[in-house]
Amino acid sequence: MAVQIRNTGLLVIQRLVRAGKSTAGHLNYMDVSQNIYKRGLRTSTCGRLDENEPKTTVSRNIPLSRRRPLSPLERISTLLPEDSLTPEVIQLRDQNQPHEQRQDDIMAGTLTHELSPENDQTGPDLVHDSDSESEPAEGASTTLPGESLLSHGELLIAELRKKSCVEFRKMFKLQAGERLHSSWGYIAHDDVVGRTPGRFFRTSMGISIFIRRVSLEEYVLFMRRAPVITYPKDMASMLMMMDVTEGDSVLDSGSGSGAMSLFLSRAVGSKGRVLSVEVREDHHKRAVLNYERWRTSWRLRHGEDWPDNVRYCVADLSTASTLLSGHGFNSVALDLINPQLVLESVTPHLHPGGVCAVYLANITQVIDLLEGIRCARVSLLCERIIEIPVRDWLVAPAIQKDGRFCVRRAPNPGEAQSQQEVDDDEAEEEITDTDHRVQDLISSSDPEGNATFGSVPYIARPHPEQMSHTAFLVKLRKYCP
Repeated sequence: MAVQIRNTGLLVIQRLVRAGKSTAGHLNYMDVSQNIYKRGLRTSTCGRLDENEPKTTVSRNIPLSRRRPLSPLERISTLLPEDSLTPEVIQLRDQNQPHEQRQDDIMAGTLTHELSPENDQTGPDLVHDSDSESEPAEGASTTLPGESLLSHGELLIAELRKKSCVEFRKMFKLQAGERLHSSWGYIAHDDVVGRTPGRFFRTSMGISIFIRRVSLEEYVLFMRRAPVITYPKDMASMLMMMDVTEGDSVLDSGSGSGAMSLFLSRAVGSKGRVLSVEVREDHHKRAVLNYERWRTSWRLRHGEDWPDNVRYCVADLSTASTLLSGHGFNSVALDLINPQLVLESVTPHLHPGGVCAVYLANITQVIDLLEGIRCARVSLLCERIIEIPVRDWLVAPAIQKDGRFCVRRAPNPGEAQSQQEVDDDEAEEEITDTDHRVQDLISSSDPEGNATFGSVPYIARPHPEQMSHTAFLVKLRKYCP
């Protein structure tokens, strides 16, 4: 019995020794492989006996160290925003990032080898600098006349498109030391500052994301809202109805989140003025903040101030006769639940022949509006009631299964009809996004570069995601009784 216990103890000790050796070997495996890789670089660059012998190039297919698999904590931390992570997790992730980046460089074959001073002139062909390809030469002009570089405080749009679909789109403000987080990695704001807009930036995971300046249309869609905004397609039609020009005086009833007042501010210019009235205090504050935020970004981008021509007020137009006294308006925009209740107080301040454009969500509100005009006998004539549909389309070249463009062929009367059907079935047509792959596909389908105009067929179809109903627009014109 004692002999069996003694043999069992020896077996356990032997297994522990083997496990310890295996663990130590695994920990030193990556360092040893990197040393072997560096020795191979020095040998290939410095071990030539004959100076006339051609330079030896290093093969990139060298067995390298295997990348350390991510732990569940690291995987989750890369998907979560930085604000929700504890300081301990952020510190751990930052410590592992340089090591992982070095391993990625080795696997991609972009690690620059270390050379001695006397051998610096013999091995420049082996050094691969990825930044030298993307960065322009020193002294070269990087901006066009009138173009400005990105600076802190500007509002930008980041988007990622795959197969004609927007996988990621976000509006953000450039701030020092901040990061743009997404499910595809992060981009440091400091890496974007000083660059030209409208270019691709690589995330920490190597995914290219397109970053550009935000337009006014996109700003009103992505800005913080209080109530539902008036959509840009409807606002453009309302501006056409009201015939707003520079220098006009316009009344905007129902400030909401400030979308309509921003478009009116740009339309009337520095010589005009806009009076925006809101009955709720929280909506009024949100509209003012959105207006000031856009003006700040505009000043940083163009170097000049956005016209300060909007006056925001908190009042009820049905009872605020003193607010409108002494004012005359070229046009009026109403975005209210019951606009017929304010027509009696608003119409006297509208110029004869001026237009009052009303934004209503459903057709029952339109009926109530017309009934209110009839009962109150307001001097307004209903000219139009419209709905603005927008239909997006996808138009792209037809692609075969092997990634080449389909080729348009002239009809051949002598060819059998069955053969044509077989050839048509082999070419599977897809809709692809117009990104960097298009140039690669053109070169692969026509290696000689002799692509002729009209030789590639295109596919056109409506986009599967269409914008549904937003509102009805009612055009009312004032007449003299």
